Amino acid sequence: MERPVARSRSLARPVPAAANDAAVGKRPRGRPRKTALDRDDGNRRQELLRSAARLFRRKGFHATSTRDIAAAAGMQSGSPFYHFKSKGALLYAVMEEGMGSAILRQQLALQRAQETTANGHAQLRLLIRNHFDILLGPGSDFIPVMLYESRSITARQRALLAQLQSCYEAPWAPVLEALRSCGQLRADVKLARLLMFGALNWSAQWYDRRQGASLDDLTDAAMQLFFGETP
Repeated sequence: MERPVARSRSLARPVPAAANDAAVGKRPRGRPRKTALDRDDGNRRQELLRSAARLFRRKGFHATSTRDIAAAAGMQSGSPFYHFKSKGALLYAVMEEGMGSAILRQQLALQRAQETTANGHAQLRLLIRNHFDILLGPGSDFIPVMLYESRSITARQRALLAQLQSCYEAPWAPVLEALRSCGQLRADVKLARLLMFGALNWSAQWYDRRQGASLDDLTDAAMQLFFGETP
C-alpha cells in the first residue's frame, strides 16, 4: 500500500496515482479497470468456466482465444484475467471443475442406488448411466475437455487431476469385485474397469443425440456389451 502524501491540516487529499497519470495523458499501468459487470461475484466465474469449456471442446484449446471466451461469457476482452492468471490456468480450472462436479454427482447417484438395491448389476448400470450423463448430458463439456486436452496442461496439473480421477473411479471397484465374486464378471477387476472407461469415454467422440439414441439406449448397449444381456 502506498504511503499517503504529506499534506497540511487542510481538507485537501492526495490525488491517486492513476488520476495523476490520466491528468498528464499517460496510460495507467497494469490491468484495465474492472467494471461492475466484471466483478467476481461467483456467478461470473462460473459463466466464464462454462463458456471456456464449451469453446475448448468445440474448437480446441489452442484455437480458442481469451477474447473468444470473454465474448461468449458476455465480458470484456481482458476480463478473464481478473479471474485466472492465464488461458492455461483457465483450462486447468475447467478440468478441475468438471472432475469435482462428476465426483459429487456420482456419490449422490451411488448413494441412491445403494439405498434401493444391493444388486451388483443394478448398481453398475446406474454408474454407467450416470457416467454417460456426465459425458454427454446437458453441460457436459467439462470432462471431454479433460480427456482430450490433457497435453496442454503441466505435469503437476496432470498429477492433481489423476488423483481426482482415482477418487471418481474408486467406487466402481467394489461393485465390480462383487460381480466377480459371484461369477458374473470373469475378467480381472482392474482391467475390466480400465476397458469399461475406455469404451464409455470414447462415446464423447461419436455420440450425437440428434441421431435418435438416448442415454438409456447407450446404457443398455453397454450392459449388453460387457455382460451379454441387460439385467
